[in-house]
Amino acid sequence: MKRKVGPKRPARERPNAESARAGAKAIPGLAGARKRIDALDDRILELLARRAGVARDIAEKKHAAAVPVFHDPERERRVLERLVGKGGDRFPPDAIRAVFREVMSACLSVEQPLRVAYLGPEGTFTQLAARRLFGLQARYRECATIGAVFEAVESKDATYGVVPFENSTEGAVSMTSDALLEGGLVIRQEYVLPVAHCLLSRATSLAQIATVYSHPQALAQCRSWLAKHLPRAQVVQTTSTAAAAREAKSDDRAAAIAADIAAEIHGLPIARANIQDRAENATRFVVLAKNDAPATGRDRTTIAFGVADHKGALRRVLSVLEDADVNLTRIESRPSRTRPWHYVFLVDLEGHRSDAPVARALAAVSKSADFVKVIGSYPRAAELVAPAGAAPAPEERPAAPPRRAAARRRGR
Repeated sequence: MKRKVGPKRPARERPNAESARAGAKAIPGLAGARKRIDALDDRILELLARRAGVARDIAEKKHAAAVPVFHDPERERRVLERLVGKGGDRFPPDAIRAVFREVMSACLSVEQPLRVAYLGPEGTFTQLAARRLFGLQARYRECATIGAVFEAVESKDATYGVVPFENSTEGAVSMTSDALLEGGLVIRQEYVLPVAHCLLSRATSLAQIATVYSHPQALAQCRSWLAKHLPRAQVVQTTSTAAAAREAKSDDRAAAIAADIAAEIHGLPIARANIQDRAENATRFVVLAKNDAPATGRDRTTIAFGVADHKGALRRVLSVLEDADVNLTRIESRPSRTRPWHYVFLVDLEGHRSDAPVARALAAVSKSADFVKVIGSYPRAAELVAPAGAAPAPEERPAAPPRRAAARRRGR
């Protein structure tokens, strides 16, 4: 017996743009509010053009006075702090920083395009730190090694370089420390970036993942998560987290540990977010330059020194710093490249080298140490605060699709 089929009912149509506009008109006051938004956007655009004109005027005055046009991170920091203090209760402080950093980056490009070298490849946390520091309008040059970043700045191919200096979980980046010891560049600025690792994969479940690629430090920072959730997966080290994303992109049974920016660039889904073992995981990046920064009143100074190979030599140097009432915030030892089984020490001090207590301490240390080298005085980075209101545990978070390329062009 055949089932009687009635007349075919038309499929429900999705509301088109015209019907959506008609619906919007039915909301009292909405059309007027949108007109006010449009008028405000036009006003913002006009003010941006005027700001760029003032920046161009400043550049011309500097050229006329034979003063070099350069990026002033201290001035930028003061501007951002003032704006956050003025409007942070009406507009999200992080958004104020992000918006005005891009405004300043664009206006600086009107004066003179800023050239920045960073440890690549594209899609690494270092690239993300460089973006946060200098905005989208800088001319970026990715370098394959930390040494190549130093070389780019030393040869004036780049005004600044951005490299990782230390991680809160894994400690110092030895290649950066050694390059600072041996080269002629100094630290101009520091930036602390919270490091949130993601598991990127085309696999539909964790059970399908047979191989995990990543940089050794990223693997170390996710060691416990991997042992718990992917105990049978083969772990393969790569030269960078971005290289790991490239490997995982071509294998449906592979995954990469990388930043979400790598998911954007390589079109990989985020299978799990925030898989780092410690929630407060962060990396301290430094900006390399030929000259360090002027005093701001909230500074840090990094020095290197060597001591003679006899009893109590290191203790005497540290006692000198203590007697000068200078606070040490970090000390690191590195093998000397000139004398086997001898060590050089890198120390972070609170204060600027031009501050009287620090200047006295440096003069006193030079009498007790074999050598002293100032590696830079620079503004201290803002204190890192762990985000409040933790998200669901990583294993409970659903997979997220990769962001579109257009989002990357907008500066995410």
